[in-house]
Amino acid sequence: MQRARCYLLGETAVVLELEPPVTLASQKRIWRLTQRLAEQPEVVEAIPGMNNITVILRNPQDRALDAIERLQRWWEESEALEPESRYIEIPVIYGGAQGPDLNEVAQHSGLTAKQVVELHSSVDYVVWFLGFQPGFPYLGGLPERLAMPRRAEPRLLVPAGSVGIGGAQTGIYPLATPGGWQLIGQTSQPLFDPHKDEPVLLRPGDTLRFVPQKEGVC
Repeated sequence: MQRARCYLLGETAVVLELEPPVTLASQKRIWRLTQRLAEQPEVVEAIPGMNNITVILRNPQDRALDAIERLQRWWEESEALEPESRYIEIPVIYGGAQGPDLNEVAQHSGLTAKQVVELHSSVDYVVWFLGFQPGFPYLGGLPERLAMPRRAEPRLLVPAGSVGIGGAQTGIYPLATPGGWQLIGQTSQPLFDPHKDEPVLLRPGDTLRFVPQKEGVC
């Protein structure tokens, strides 16, 4: 079992953080623990992350030390959560204006732009957690060869729907925002719509595959 440490975060929250590596098995246990925490009256919100959970407390002055002890114990007792996983295809236009960093990713990986597109769209990804902005999916399963450092200078504006690579993960920007991931394509599929009853398209545990709409630009 991965070891975990718990600590205070600011004045209202405690964090449980796992030591590396990041694995899908650990994320499933984090999902289960998040579900359990959400049922506790002293918890305002439990926010799953990558190898961590942040717990916002209702009465942190009285509950923080108890929460740290309980989190540690519950992690040791936790089991994997196998959520109902939906299979979702995301159409992507790779390269060109929609994917301005495709050639840079190709050069870094020793592949052609076309091979990057083929490899990126050849695997099923799992939504490990949502964060950064409403509906932004951090996806596990990126082929190791496509891992890519973030940009040295983040862009001031990344268009909504942009598909990017940051480190060993790939993801999709639901909204226009500054960002530092390497952009390889763009989707027209909305990931966040505040007017819908369920505004966020994806959920942790969903399986996702990118479907190229045209070949990357070499």
